[in-house]
Amino acid sequence: MYFLFATRPVAALAFAAAVSFQPVHAQEARDEEALVVTGTSLEETLPRQRARYGSDLAVLTETQVRESGAADVATALRTVPDLYVQPASGPFSYVDVSLQGSRTQDVLWTVDGIRINNRLYGGTSPNDTLPASMIERVEVLKGGESLFYGTQAVAGVINIVTRDFAERFGGQVDASVDSFAGTNVGGYVRGGSGKHQVVAWGFYNRSDGYRPYSRMEPSATDRARGYDLWSVGGKYRYDLGPDWRFQLQYIHTEAKLDNLSPTRTRESRNDRNEEIASARLDYVGNETVQLFLKGYFHDWKTAYVQIRNPVGGGAPIVVYPAGTFWGFRDYGGSALVQLRPHRGLDYLIGYDLQQFSGRDDVLLIGATKERVHAGSFQIRTNDDLSRRARFSAGLRYNDGSGARKTVWNVTGRVELSDSLFLQANGGTSFLLPSASQLYQIDPCCELGNPNLKPEESLSVNAGLGGTLAGGRVHWQATAFARRIDRLIDIDTADPAYPEGIYTNSQSQVNVRGAELVLGAVLADAWHVDASYTYARARNAGSSLQRDRTPEQLARGTVAWRPRALPVGASASVNWVGDAYATASGFGRRNYGNYALVDAGLQLFPDAARRHRFAINVENLFDRDYATRGFQSAVPDSGVGRFLTFTRGVPRTLRVRYGLGF
Repeated sequence: MYFLFATRPVAALAFAAAVSFQPVHAQEARDEEALVVTGTSLEETLPRQRARYGSDLAVLTETQVRESGAADVATALRTVPDLYVQPASGPFSYVDVSLQGSRTQDVLWTVDGIRINNRLYGGTSPNDTLPASMIERVEVLKGGESLFYGTQAVAGVINIVTRDFAERFGGQVDASVDSFAGTNVGGYVRGGSGKHQVVAWGFYNRSDGYRPYSRMEPSATDRARGYDLWSVGGKYRYDLGPDWRFQLQYIHTEAKLDNLSPTRTRESRNDRNEEIASARLDYVGNETVQLFLKGYFHDWKTAYVQIRNPVGGGAPIVVYPAGTFWGFRDYGGSALVQLRPHRGLDYLIGYDLQQFSGRDDVLLIGATKERVHAGSFQIRTNDDLSRRARFSAGLRYNDGSGARKTVWNVTGRVELSDSLFLQANGGTSFLLPSASQLYQIDPCCELGNPNLKPEESLSVNAGLGGTLAGGRVHWQATAFARRIDRLIDIDTADPAYPEGIYTNSQSQVNVRGAELVLGAVLADAWHVDASYTYARARNAGSSLQRDRTPEQLARGTVAWRPRALPVGASASVNWVGDAYATASGFGRRNYGNYALVDAGLQLFPDAARRHRFAINVENLFDRDYATRGFQSAVPDSGVGRFLTFTRGVPRTLRVRYGLGF
C-alpha cells in the first residue's frame, strides 16, 4: 500500500544565524537556549547540517510562537516565508498548506523526527492534534528533501521540536482565555541530575468555537465548530558514558473535534486518540564516527459520529453511529551513521524500516498493510577541503509493496565573503499513493486503484543572501522550480467506473517562483521582518493557477523587545494574493486577495521576567475571509444550490498569563 518511507531524522538545534527565516532573532534564540542541553545527536543536528550544505532551512523560535498567542501549530506557522498555512475553521482543524507553490500533500510533517502525516489521506494534515504550547521550535526545510525523509517531502519538511532538556530544574505554566470561550492551560518542567535528564509537559485546550460557514441553513442545528483537546508528553535521557546516550519519548493526545457542514448537521465529530513513542540510542564520541539507532510507534485512531436533521421534521438520521472507526498504526525503525575515515569527505549511510496498517469505516477503505525498506547514501565535503565551500550528493532507494523508487539529491553552499553566500539544492523526490487512492471502495465515490505508481518530481532551489550593517540586516533571494510527473488523478471517462477511478495521468504540474526575505534589528529593541513570495503553479498546457494554491504571499512583522523595560509588543500582517477554487454549479471563483493583521502586547511585572501577562488580538480588523475556497450545497428548500465558504477566524481577543520558574 502506500507509504512508510522514512521516519526521518529531524529535530535540530535552532541556530537561527545560519538560516533565512527571522535571522534577526538569532542572538535572542541563543540567549534563551543557553541553559538548554542541545546535545550533538546526529538526528537532532541533521536539519542544521542540511542548511550548511545548501538546503533552505527556516526556524520558528519559541519567542515567536509565544508572541503570536497561537493555540495550535498551524496558526503559529503563518509567518514562515514561502509557507502558506491556513486552518479551515480555526485552531485544531484541517489546513491547506502550500510550500513554494506546492499542494498540501507535498509537505511532510514530523514531530521530533517521527512522521505524523495522515496515512490514509495524503492531503489531510496532522495539525488537529498539535498544540502550540508543546513547541520548543519548528524547523522548515524547503525544497525536495526525499533523500533523508522519504515520500511526501516533495516540497519540504515541517518538523515540530517539542520541549527540550535543560541542565537546571525549571519550567513554565500558562493559562489563557479568549473571546470565543476558549480556554488553554498547561505547562512543562525539565531538569536533571547526574546522568539522568527529564522533561515533561501537559496542556488542555477547549473552545465553543465560531460559525464555520458564511451561510448555514436552519436545518444545521450544530452551528459552532468547537474543540476539546488535551495532550501530555515527556522525554527521558540517560548518559551511558561520555560517548553514548539513550533517550525515550512518549506523547498521548485525546481530542473531540467538531466536523460540521452548512446543512442538516445535528452532531458530527471526530474523537481522536493518538500515541507517539520512540526510543533512540546515540553515539556522539568523535568526528570519525557518529550514529543513531531509533525505533518509533505511532497509533492514530478516530471514533466518528454523524447525525443529521431531516428537513421538515422527524427523527434524527444516524449516518454514522458513535464509534465508527478510522485510523492507522505505523511503526518501525531507522539508523544513520556518519563516517569520516579520511580527510576531506564525510559519508552518511542510512536504513529505514516502516510497517503500516489502517482502515476507514467512514469513507470506506479496506484494511491495508505494508512494509517498506529504504536505504540512503550521501557523500559530502567537509572543512578539511574548504571552510567556505561545501557540497553534497546522495541517493535513496525505497522498496515497498509494488512501489520501488530511487531518488537523488545534490546541494552546495559557498560563502563568497563573510557577508555573502550562494546556495542551491536540487534533485528528485517521490510521493507514494495514499491508502484511499489505492484501496478506496466506498460506492459513493471514486474507486481506489492498487496498480498506481508513485508520483515523481524534479526540483531545484537556488538562493543568494547575506548580511549588511554589521549583521543587523539579513536578506535572502531564492528562485525555485518543481515539476511533478505521473500525477495521480481521477479518471471519469471509463463507463465501467461511473464515479471515477484513481489513475496515473499524463498530466504534469509545473511550479516556478521566487522569494525575498528581509530582516533587521534596529536600536537593539526593534525587530523587523518581511517576505514576499511569488509561486506560479499550473498543470502543463494550462494558463490557470492550480486551485487552492495562492500565487502571491507577503508577510511583515514588527516586534519591540526592550530589555530595559517591562513591556514588549508585536504586530504582523499576512497578505494572501489571488487564490481560486471551483464550486459545483458556480464555476471557478477567487477567494483570495485579503490581508490579516494580528497584534500583541506583553507585560513583565517583575525584574526577572518570571511573570508574563499578554494580550493578543487575531484578525484585528475582523476581516471576513474564506480559508478553503467556495463550495455549494442544497438548501433546505431543496431547490437549486447555494454558495458558501469556510470562514477564517473572526476577530479574537486572547488574554494570557505565564509563570516561569
